[in-house]
Amino acid sequence: MKELFPIVAADVALFTVLEETLRVLLLQRDNEPQAGAWALPGALLKPETDLSLEHTARRALAAKTRVEVPHLEQVAVFSGPGRDPRGYSVGVLFYALLPADQAPAVAGAKAMDVAWSDVAHLKRPIAFDHREMIALATTRLRQKVVQLALPLHLLPAKFTLTQLQSVFETVTGKPLDKSSFRRRLRDEKNLVKLHGELEGGANRPAQLYRAISSFRFEMKS
Repeated sequence: MKELFPIVAADVALFTVLEETLRVLLLQRDNEPQAGAWALPGALLKPETDLSLEHTARRALAAKTRVEVPHLEQVAVFSGPGRDPRGYSVGVLFYALLPADQAPAVAGAKAMDVAWSDVAHLKRPIAFDHREMIALATTRLRQKVVQLALPLHLLPAKFTLTQLQSVFETVTGKPLDKSSFRRRLRDEKNLVKLHGELEGGANRPAQLYRAISSFRFEMKS
């Protein structure tokens, strides 16, 4: 009986919010298989150097987008003989969040181009089963935000509560009552009020906040 050696890879759904739209980063593939199609940033596992599949995912982001993210989270495992024409493959899906001010990503050596694509309108040809991966990662992200797991990694280093609410609404696709939203944040330990720091503008200056340095995008119980 022939021994089976599956292809093992890590893929990352990297989200940001641009122009009040939730977007995911796609790279146009430069190599076969499916050269010219668009895919999530990813890489094959290198057992001799990668300490974990999260390490593989971070290596892929660094090599292909030159982006570093504070937190990666595993979403699901995809496997099967028909996922990749090179053979039976196992793909571990992660997702991460990136502030809009860090969104301009630069393609690495193995990608022809990059694009921040609207998750609701993926018009480009998507390689492998990455369309299903994006759908699942988007659903997981929205579930977390609905349960008030603050998506602070989508915000700049300093932000207002109005900006935070806007990100909530963009991710979930639903408007929020301002008073109710502020009440839900009263006991939020991941928010730090920056005393004496206000964001100016045409209207009344708004208080600025930041996330605590140890913040991780965790589901609340």
